Amino acid sequence: IYKETAKLLSKKKIIAWFQDGAEMGPRALGNRSILSQPYPNRMKDYINKRVKFREYFRPFAPAVMQEKSSKYFHLSQTSPHMLIACKVKNSKKKKISAVVHVDNSCRVQTVSKKNNLRFYNLIKEFNKITSIPVLLNTSFNVKGQPIVNTPNQAIDTFTRTNIDILVIGDYIITK
Repeated sequence: IYKETAKLLSKKKIIAWFQDGAEMGPRALGNRSILSQPYPNRMKDYINKRVKFREYFRPFAPAVMQEKSSKYFHLSQTSPHMLIACKVKNSKKKKISAVVHVDNSCRVQTVSKKNNLRFYNLIKEFNKITSIPVLLNTSFNVKGQPIVNTPNQAIDTFTRTNIDILVIGDYIITK
């Protein structure tokens, strides 16, 4: 499932990723996420306009393999709950431009095997294909709606948006 989903992400597909139990709190941390490659910069605009139906200036978060975070971000600690804003290293801005805010900051999520094995495995496979250990991660919902909680809600949101692929557990669903 990881290899196939990573291949789809590398081909600019927008993935709805529905795995295990729902997260608690204000952020999608890899169980109820809409994912894409973190480049080109226009990917952010496409997701805001055609998938999330929200304002163009709203930023997206990078999810990065924890052990590779210091290569991309000025970050000296882990950030598994996407609560720390940091700067992106200048040498990496273009590679992950869709997750870099206008002030060169981002709210990074460090992903480890321990805190989310399935999400980590997906990012690892994407890194094998692209040499970039980062994915654009946003909550699996649309403007005005709560994050999806059930498979039925996931399917309903998938069918009403321009999300290309829905991954529920080990199943890949296309339109």
